[in-house]
Amino acid sequence: MTAVEFHTGVADPLAFACRLLRKAYRQGVRVAVTAPAPVLAALDQALWTFEAREFVPHLRVGGAPLPAAAARTPIWLLDGGLPADAPPVLINLGADAPADLGRFTRVIEVVSAEPELHQQGRARWRDYMSRGASVVHHKA
Repeated sequence: MTAVEFHTGVADPLAFACRLLRKAYRQGVRVAVTAPAPVLAALDQALWTFEAREFVPHLRVGGAPLPAAAARTPIWLLDGGLPADAPPVLINLGADAPADLGRFTRVIEVVSAEPELHQQGRARWRDYMSRGASVVHHKA
């Protein structure tokens, strides 16, 4: 069963995602990130600049075929569909829950404090619950 974690009331979702991805990288965990293209672009930039003396290796992945670097890159920023060999952990910064939840061992939802995004997060929570996922809530 996929474990789903919600982090709600997050003031700066990009900074929060950067910290999560840094922690995952340090622990040797491979992670995929889904979000709208403008958010992925901002996250890509933020991962280069959020920590002055540290690099979090990441790659924008957009469809098939996968770039050769994908096999050795732990953090995938997904533009478009989910590749068959995507990492087992997903951080979702988008409005929709993943359709194929069973592909992941863990899904982390980062939900902004903005009212519209908060409501989208509630809809994803209900979706995960209806699919029998184990959902845990962390309030920022």
